[in-house]
Amino acid sequence: MDTINTVAAVLFALALVHTFAAKSFERMADRSPKHAGLFHLLGEIEVVFGLWAFILLVCIALLQGGKQAIEYAESRQYTEPLFVFVIMVVAASRPVLEAVKSLISMLARLAPIRTVVAQTWLCMALVPLIGSLITEPAAMTLAALMLAPVVFRQGVPEWIKYGALGVLFVNVSIGGTLTSFAAPPVLMVAAKWNWDSAFMAATFGWKACAAVLINATAVTFLLGKHLAETNTASAEESEATVPRLVSVIHLLFLAAVVVFAHHPVIFLGVFLFFLGFTQAYSQYQSPLILKEGLLVGFFLAGLVVLGGMQQWWLQPIVSSLEPTAMFFGAIALTAITDNAALTYLGSLIEGLSDQAKYMLVSGAVVGGGLTVIANAPNPAGVALLRNGFNDESIGVGGLLLGALLPTTVAAFFFFL
Repeated sequence: MDTINTVAAVLFALALVHTFAAKSFERMADRSPKHAGLFHLLGEIEVVFGLWAFILLVCIALLQGGKQAIEYAESRQYTEPLFVFVIMVVAASRPVLEAVKSLISMLARLAPIRTVVAQTWLCMALVPLIGSLITEPAAMTLAALMLAPVVFRQGVPEWIKYGALGVLFVNVSIGGTLTSFAAPPVLMVAAKWNWDSAFMAATFGWKACAAVLINATAVTFLLGKHLAETNTASAEESEATVPRLVSVIHLLFLAAVVVFAHHPVIFLGVFLFFLGFTQAYSQYQSPLILKEGLLVGFFLAGLVVLGGMQQWWLQPIVSSLEPTAMFFGAIALTAITDNAALTYLGSLIEGLSDQAKYMLVSGAVVGGGLTVIANAPNPAGVALLRNGFNDESIGVGGLLLGALLPTTVAAFFFFL
């Protein structure tokens, strides 16, 4: 096991390096047409952890045998990757998206500022906070799809787009902490530590709201002069108007998936009914984002396989930290590992004080926007927004820099 653990740690480190180098592979594809397809594949951030997870399983098979490799793969818990795939597809369906757009547009028209500016602010502030009810992956999907044609497009400076992406990721990560079921890192500890939604709202709620509002306001101010009204009337005229009943049914599908988020057999069954319904009323649908959802699910499943063998070095670090050091240590560790995995490891430590528990979860959610792997919804945002960046890829270094200021704002409030 020592050998396997070492191999797993090395492969995990290589996967992190690969993640940071993903944009370089896209440039190599432009310079090498003969192998462009391979380089484009290696440049897909969503492919990285699935690829290295496969290599890990091959290494286990070579060192311990094929049976052990299969047993390890089957011992992992894949509920979260499956849920994120399903919630992405359902939340991005045209009836759901138009219902949320209508709500955002109605609120934006009431604001005493330009409608497009108000819409951008609402997508950066209100939608991440609604994530506490509809889950963070759904909030990320809806916000990304609504912001893509307005903010993440050609003509907007690249540095501002990275700043907006950082704010979106950080706000979604902390915006889901008003309840005990929406944020993956909270969900991992809520039952064991008896943290219900009332506790989350009282302990984390006002801090999350304050940080989200400040971050959204600051980035909207920077974006102001680059925002232009988008004319979607011609596109909408060519599509059949979605009846209210169809929108309601889609929202019920979304609600059912959220309610049964921890029961994959049920929410996958609901998803199959959803696919049948969209086929029956295809005139009210846009193409479902099945490819993007599958890629994100593949990324998270790879992270589950690779991350499952990092406990031997992560847990001693977490357990040795004092509460204040745990807060900042959790922020740093979240940048290189999934924040839900980090809090799960913390839940295994017996005798943690209430202050240490708070600091661990706070640090994990505050650091959730620093990298693509830091928070489960982030790969969904990358998949939906990368076409708006140069080379149609998102640089990990750019995301890290873009998320630093909103992370600092969130850290200030959560450390209080």
